[in-house]
Amino acid sequence: MAHTHSHHHSHNGNHDNETRLFCAFLITALFMVAEVIGGLLSGSLALLADAGHMLTDAVALFIALMAVRIARRSPALGHTFGWLRLPTLAAFVNAIALVVITVLIVWEAVVRFWHPRPVGGTMMLTIAILGLLANLAAFWVLHRGNSESNLNVRAAALHVMGDLLGSVGAIVAAIVIMWTGWTPVDPILSVLVSCLVLRSAWQLLKESVNELMEGAPRDLDIAKMQKALTRALPEVRQVHHVHVWLVGEQPLLTLHVQVIPPRDHDELLGRIHTFLRENYHIAHATVQMEYQPCSTTQCDLNQAQSAGAHHHHH
Repeated sequence: MAHTHSHHHSHNGNHDNETRLFCAFLITALFMVAEVIGGLLSGSLALLADAGHMLTDAVALFIALMAVRIARRSPALGHTFGWLRLPTLAAFVNAIALVVITVLIVWEAVVRFWHPRPVGGTMMLTIAILGLLANLAAFWVLHRGNSESNLNVRAAALHVMGDLLGSVGAIVAAIVIMWTGWTPVDPILSVLVSCLVLRSAWQLLKESVNELMEGAPRDLDIAKMQKALTRALPEVRQVHHVHVWLVGEQPLLTLHVQVIPPRDHDELLGRIHTFLRENYHIAHATVQMEYQPCSTTQCDLNQAQSAGAHHHHH
């Protein structure tokens, strides 16, 4: 692979990211377990909902950790992109699990609203406060790092930040129960926390499905890019057969350009690559240059398959 990934700048920076992600992951995972146990013992649904939220964090951190590790492994012949899709797949599975957890918690909340159960407020409060501290610790670990902490680490930090709200919800519920003994506040707040979980799940689902379905990066307008390319380079007559997709947050592009035969073929190719890199941050492009218009049957993916033309010369 000729292009350099942004996250190979300094080896120690990368290693540092990994250590920080791992610490944050451990803190979050341990406290998630503590909250599950505490939720079951104190009978608090809000704690269980917050544990669900902690799970979204732990998984987000785990995926980020995996992504950092995987970026170091070299691609094999069978998997020419290395394992860059693995975190995406993990995110997808995680998102579905989160939806299931949320549905279960909301269902339980509805049941408890009609048949309230006793909730141990003191224990609930203790664990909720510890959970909040754990979140703050994880956030501090992630944020303290160097400025070039990569996208994954920043995303994970935001995740942990959103999670503070979940712990705050559980704390509020515990205080209300201790002061007034009004237990329905627990299911009510557990539903609110579940909404937070659902929001992260929806984000994850949208992004991972887009990448797994070979969708283009969301902020890329392909038609605009075709126009911009023909405008910027006078030799380029027309751009077609454009495919853009993502592998582990890296955009990849293949396209055909019909050009006026240039004096220097490689120089024009170089300019096309430079244009794509500078304007669209696409470092990995495969460009096929043509002097004559392409025959349409060769260009259309679906038609090529239906025509049974498996051995056309691309």
